[in-house]
Amino acid sequence: MKRTVRTAVSALAVTGLALGLGACTEATEKAVDQVDKSVTETYEVTYEVSGKGVESIDFHAGGGTAMEPKIESEKKPATPWKKTVTLKGIMPPAVMPVSLDPADLTCKVVYQGKVIKEAKGEQAMAGGCVAVSPIVG
Repeated sequence: MKRTVRTAVSALAVTGLALGLGACTEATEKAVDQVDKSVTETYEVTYEVSGKGVESIDFHAGGGTAMEPKIESEKKPATPWKKTVTLKGIMPPAVMPVSLDPADLTCKVVYQGKVIKEAKGEQAMAGGCVAVSPIVG
């Protein structure tokens, strides 16, 4: 009798473990699908820079990889400056202006008509405007 109970308990434990692992596998597959989607999906942002004495503007333009985005640069741009780019996946939108007179310098990252990152003055020049990819959240 004890042997039969042990066998039944062992069978239930194995069945529970198999079902549990199946659920984990399904959750893992969903997570992998979400990551794949995040890596390949594209989105558009518009960078805006205003201020006097802007010497250059560096920005992520969509090339390269999420971890090593290609940075493009415009020298001596007319301000206010605006540029729309298509980025992919988890690549962060980023614009970094350099100005001789940062007092009135402003940078923005706009996604679907909403400002998702803005910086002014010294902060705009020191760190620029770097946002988290809007498709990650």
